[in-house]
Amino acid sequence: MAIQLSKGQRIDLTKGNPALKNIVVGLGWDVKNFDGGAEIDLDASVFLLNEQGKCRNDLDFIFYNNLISPDKSVEHTGDNRTGEGDGDDEQIKVHLDKVPSDVHRIAFTVTIHDAENRGQNFGQVMNAFVRLVDEDLGTEILRFDLGEDFSIETAVVFCELYRHGNEWKFNAVGSGYQGGLLALVQSYGLSV
Repeated sequence: MAIQLSKGQRIDLTKGNPALKNIVVGLGWDVKNFDGGAEIDLDASVFLLNEQGKCRNDLDFIFYNNLISPDKSVEHTGDNRTGEGDGDDEQIKVHLDKVPSDVHRIAFTVTIHDAENRGQNFGQVMNAFVRLVDEDLGTEILRFDLGEDFSIETAVVFCELYRHGNEWKFNAVGSGYQGGLLALVQSYGLSV
């Protein structure tokens, strides 16, 4: 049975499970019913971060236009523009044993496409979650339901994987930002 996490909670992934090598991070959400005109298109992105919390280069930003990291350690399985249906809306595969040693954190984020022009924010999103699955066994290890704590934010860091010595840990972040994808890209050391 999967472990249910709360915001800010951290958990060991590989210390008690050294065979864990291939994981799928599933991200999901629903859009509240509202009369806002344009559809809400949420996009998952991943940032591979060094010890200073910055991307080493532009290719450390994995998203719908750059689906696979050069070392093939991280793969975005594709953009879901509607978020309709149950289960994961977007998935990211991570091969922990292929992640370069100078990548210390992997941040999983979700942003609203063109949020400012469309007048959209995470207050219009509900049932947001992230879950981590052992891809080799097909079993869900953990789940973090983000709750409805957001109102004006246009970007959310759902979670992070991070190194602690030779082990990998999971951090249920759940922090929102204004400024959408641009704010995240800049905070992780990239320029647009």
